[in-house]
Amino acid sequence: MRPLSERPKADERPPAPWGSFPLAELTILAGLVLLGIGIATQNLTAIGVGAVLGAIGGLEVSVREHFAGYRSHTTLLAGLAFVLVTGTLFYLAGLILAICLAAGAAAFAAAFVTLRRVFRKASGGLSFKAGGLSR
Repeated sequence: MRPLSERPKADERPPAPWGSFPLAELTILAGLVLLGIGIATQNLTAIGVGAVLGAIGGLEVSVREHFAGYRSHTTLLAGLAFVLVTGTLFYLAGLILAICLAAGAAAFAAAFVTLRRVFRKASGGLSFKAGGLSR
């Protein structure tokens, strides 16, 4: 844990663990370039890799901001839990879609409640903070 003097202020974006190197931004840029190449050449592999790289870059920033109490990304991160649970049960376990969706919805609800609690604790009691709005 950092000393209080080194912690970012409430309106300051949390720093990346690797310092000032723009890794998330470069990952998103590489994803966009691959998406563009994939769409132009109709290459499904490039489209898939580009989408995954863009998602990883965006998720890293969302996770960092959420757990630092800078911005609430509760719905996005709970949606990730839904997608992971539903996809795993459907594609890997071979369950019928209705069961997978119900399990995904339960995972979303549990993750949403947990992530909201985590953000409230990290932000000093706010339930959400987006742009100029906070509550």
